[in-house]
Amino acid sequence: MAARDREKWNRKFSEMPDLLASRAPSALVARFYREAPGKEALDLACGGGRHTLFLSQQGFHVDAVDISDVALAKLALKVDPAKVRCIESDLDHFTPASDRYDLIVITNFLDRALIQRSAAALKRHGIMIVETYMDDPGNEKQSTNPDYLLQKGELETFFSKGWEIVASETFWNEDQEQYRMRKQGIAVRKQ
Repeated sequence: MAARDREKWNRKFSEMPDLLASRAPSALVARFYREAPGKEALDLACGGGRHTLFLSQQGFHVDAVDISDVALAKLALKVDPAKVRCIESDLDHFTPASDRYDLIVITNFLDRALIQRSAAALKRHGIMIVETYMDDPGNEKQSTNPDYLLQKGELETFFSKGWEIVASETFWNEDQEQYRMRKQGIAVRKQ
């Protein structure tokens, strides 16, 4: 699976370089990154690295993880290597070190098991922000695999015990995205 996923994403990033263009952080990240108790961050499925770039500019040390070596190579050209470590990994098997990060960001990628594995990597009072696409009849693009879409209210179920939900929202994706899609986002604090 990893080789096919890497090939798919490398092809996508090579054929659609706009996906790697610099962009502002998502609204949830921009609103809640300050809630992190320290400056160690993990950006999972970082892609073009918009959150990695933003967080490093805010003084964070960021581990940026993605399966695409194409995306990571482009990101490495934009960052200070003293602040950002680019990690190529298959997220199906990636498990971050326990109690390591003050902030974890996962956007536009859904791997329910990864969310659970990553929770242990967050320090006490750390912030996790998860934002991705949901199943909605108003979506302009219907997924060929419903496992890649959240169900309404699903994110809250991952954070029912030992977490404080700081924000939970449903919204339409950003204008620069190719298709209009409904998204869910959550910011939680580890107790």
